[in-house]
Amino acid sequence: MQQEAGRAGAVLKIDLNALRHNYRLLRSKLGAAQCGAAVKADAYGLGAIRVSQALLEEGCRHFFVAHLEEAIALRPHIIESAEIYVMHGSPVGYEAEFIEYRCVPILNSVQQILAWRKLAESQQTELPAIIQLDTGMSRMGLSGKEVQRWLANPDFIQGIKLQYLMSHLACAEDQQHPMNQQQLNTFKALRAQLPSCGASLANSSGIFLGPDFHFDLARPGAALYGVAPVAGLANPMQAVAHLQGCIIQTREIAAGTGVGYGLTWHSAAPSRIATVAVGYADGWLRSLSNRGVAHINGLVAPMVGNVSMDTITLDVSHIPLAQLYPGALVDLISDNNTVDQVAERASTIGYEILTSLGMRYQRHYVSKQDALNKNSEFVSSQGEAQ
Repeated sequence: MQQEAGRAGAVLKIDLNALRHNYRLLRSKLGAAQCGAAVKADAYGLGAIRVSQALLEEGCRHFFVAHLEEAIALRPHIIESAEIYVMHGSPVGYEAEFIEYRCVPILNSVQQILAWRKLAESQQTELPAIIQLDTGMSRMGLSGKEVQRWLANPDFIQGIKLQYLMSHLACAEDQQHPMNQQQLNTFKALRAQLPSCGASLANSSGIFLGPDFHFDLARPGAALYGVAPVAGLANPMQAVAHLQGCIIQTREIAAGTGVGYGLTWHSAAPSRIATVAVGYADGWLRSLSNRGVAHINGLVAPMVGNVSMDTITLDVSHIPLAQLYPGALVDLISDNNTVDQVAERASTIGYEILTSLGMRYQRHYVSKQDALNKNSEFVSSQGEAQ
């Protein structure tokens, strides 16, 4: 169903039914392992509150954010028994807020562990945490030397209730990459030396590497939102984000006329140009200049000229004029132009496309069938125009 943009310049439809399907598909691959969800960066730009509530109804009880501020914003909107894990750990001096807002830090360094121990001592209780191990990504987590310091000190995690040991895969989307097995072996070897607890290694792509990578808790993110989890293979996930932009106006130009800032494109023949109300301020990346495409009733409309802050321009010379009225919607992310295809044209990844989506869209959340509306398959929950 085509939605109205209202006062906004574009419509972002977020299909929570597709999200649910993707979660169920991922969970089905995990056997006895729990399936969590990464809802950091506002659920990859799609709305952490609505996304988390939909996943709660599917049984998800483990939610991962990056920052404490994200956890604080999410906590009032999900059930108390659901865990919120903060992947960056605590900002220095804010450890006590984890208790206040009932969220759990992922401790990535000796400094974070010592600060969490100090808080536990002051509270005279054990405090829950995940500890991350660096198994080869060289980004966050305890190094091999720091693990040896742990092993040499029986009190290293005194006062910490260790829920999981965790690490993160660097190359999981490439199933043949030797780093996958190397990280798995390192993780297993470290885990064998450390206190017994749960383990978490698999991200979205890691789930597709097979049972050896699943352990006790997986943390899918991008695949939940429709991004392909395995490079080079057909995408088994359903699209969650669908983006349409409004035509502001069209104009006829002569052959040889330049379009947009810098006049980086010139018409080879008399052409019709449509200006659409989406730009890089809306997350439509400038790298799509002269490379992106839109679709109008299934017909391809190439993006011509540079992406501006608030607009793009399309060559619609072959599109019937009757379809180009002001307010008409053109498809930017759709079944004809998936988030991964948009990313490829922009020389980036689907993660960046989704997380770049701005806040000026009219958002429509498509949710489960309303029990009171038995004649329609879905009901649309409309967000405020932004």
